[in-house]
Formats: sequence, C-alpha cells, structure tokens
Amino acid sequence: MDIYDSVFELIDMRSFSNLWYWIVLAVMWSSASHWVLGVPYDVVQRARNQLNNGQSDQSRDALNDLEDLVRLNINRMTYISDLSGLWLMSFLFFLLSSLFTLGFVYRLEFSQALFLLLFPLSVVILLTVRKALEIHRDSPARADLINHLGRLRFQTQLIGMFSILVTSMWGMYQNISAMVLGI
Repeated sequence: MDIYDSVFELIDMRSFSNLWYWIVLAVMWSSASHWVLGVPYDVVQRARNQLNNGQSDQSRDALNDLEDLVRLNINRMTYISDLSGLWLMSFLFFLLSSLFTLGFVYRLEFSQALFLLLFPLSVVILLTVRKALEIHRDSPARADLINHLGRLRFQTQLIGMFSILVTSMWGMYQNISAMVLGI
C-alpha cells in the first residue's frame, strides 16, 4: 500500500462522510445568521438596547452606526440588482439546476453536497435582496428597521435549521448506503 492510498483511506474523500463538509455547513449558516443585510447582528442588538434604554454605547451612537451600515449595504444591493440582477438570477438557476441534475439524476455525490449547500443559501440571498428593496422603498423608522432585521435573521435561522436537518438526513442515508453497498 503506498502513501496515497493511506492518505485517501484516512481522509475519505466522499462528501457526506468528510468532516470538512460539515464544518463548512456549520460556518456557512453561522455566518449567514450573523450578517443580516451585511450588518453584524451585534450592531443590531446594540442599537436595540440603545433605543430601549436611551443610553449611549461608549460615546458611540449605535443607532446611527446601524442606519449607516444598512444604508450602505442596501444601496450596494439595489445597485447590483438593478444593474445585473437578471443575469445573476439566470446564472444561479443554471448552476442550481445543473447541480440538481448531476447530483440526483446522475447520482454524483459531490453535486448533491454542493446543491444542499447552495440551494438554501440562495433562498436566503433572495430574501435578503427582497428585504433590501423593501427597506429602500419604505425607509422605515429606527424601531421598524430593527424589527425588519430581526425578522430577516429569524427567517435565515429557520431556513438554516431546516437545511442542516435535511442535509444531515440525506448525508446519513448516503453514508449508510455506502456502507451497505461496500463503496
């Protein structure tokens, strides 16, 4: 047995039995729920605390910081969606349908793993762009802006939990099938 066989036997290069895949899944959903509309959620919490308590956060106005970050990110998202939103959406649907076909019709495990990562994340991205356009259109007050960001984070966390559940169930099915078949 040479060194390559030993390394590949130790690491197991299949997607769902690879530890790195599960680390990527956890980090991806942790990051997606922390960055709401491109704003770290701790900034939203500090602004909510300042709004409720009427206190300044270490001589920095957390509400102004939140409004500035949201304004910058919303302007960026609306500009990109206006400029190339149709092309990005077309490419996203092409990529997802290709991964679905390769993964679930032709049974390529790597494509299944990528699809189970990217499909729910694309739903979160679409929700985020929709919320950005809504906030840009309505210009909500500070309290309403904080509520919008809180609801978007909650929706992201729900999608993430469901995605992790489905991915783990499908991954267990694939690993058990591989053990039974001796692959």
